[in-house]
Amino acid sequence: MCGIVGLLVKTPALRARLGEMLVPMMIGMTERGPDSAGLAVFSAPLASGHKYSLYTASASFDWEGLAQQLFAHLRVPAKCEGHGNHAVLVTELAPEAVRQWFKEHFPVLHVLSCGRAIDLYKDIGTPGEVAQRYDFASLQGSHAVGHTRMATESAVTPDRAHPFTAGEDFCLVHNGSLSNPYGLRRMLETEGIHFETDNDTEAACRYLEWRMREGDVLETAIQKGFEELDGFYTFLIGTENKLALVRDPFACKPAIVAETDDYVAIASEFRSLAHLPDVKNAHIYEPNPEEMYVWTA
Repeated sequence: MCGIVGLLVKTPALRARLGEMLVPMMIGMTERGPDSAGLAVFSAPLASGHKYSLYTASASFDWEGLAQQLFAHLRVPAKCEGHGNHAVLVTELAPEAVRQWFKEHFPVLHVLSCGRAIDLYKDIGTPGEVAQRYDFASLQGSHAVGHTRMATESAVTPDRAHPFTAGEDFCLVHNGSLSNPYGLRRMLETEGIHFETDNDTEAACRYLEWRMREGDVLETAIQKGFEELDGFYTFLIGTENKLALVRDPFACKPAIVAETDDYVAIASEFRSLAHLPDVKNAHIYEPNPEEMYVWTA
């Protein structure tokens, strides 16, 4: 059992309050996921270059020194803002070059996300602890995807926490369990796709992102996912400009949506929506099984 939350603000003035509105949503899902928590936030994309959300086990890691060494080796400027064991690195280098350099020189670093719009934070701890550790309340953006985890099929570690990412500006959170993740892994590995964990959610994330790299739009990728992904699931997916919600054909895992003229909010249970502004006048509904709901930021 896990908790899912998502928020897309339609009113630009609310983008400064995105994190403030999200924190109570995540804390409301504590009983559904006390082991670890994570949040992906999408904001205005960079005009050029990419940003990387990074994680290491050491809270005293020298993030400024990382940027200096990257420049010394590859002669391309980089900016790195650290926050304990998490940092965001911005550089004009191609993602393949950055990942290879990390692998060779800083194998202790884990790349949580890559893109022009996404920032991602995830760690072990209750949702309240993780939110305070990374100051979620101060985060700004157009939409976000959050998760609270109660581990059932893999270890409690930061890399196995959700959201999972693949490619650029793509993330997925999951409540449920897949029955065919290893079949998906074997198929995707023949396409040259590398897996970083044994978590079943990673298989779903990488499958959908692979379909999009093959040319599908998000909605087509999800439709093919209905055919290939077997098991019980509620997925919440974030891209640079979209938020998407889907449930399995039996709708075994809960989800509730509250929509107003100002925002769309999603959670596993209504208690995580009850604090939102004007929620008493929102259109509140339970998503149908095997139907996709997609909103554009």
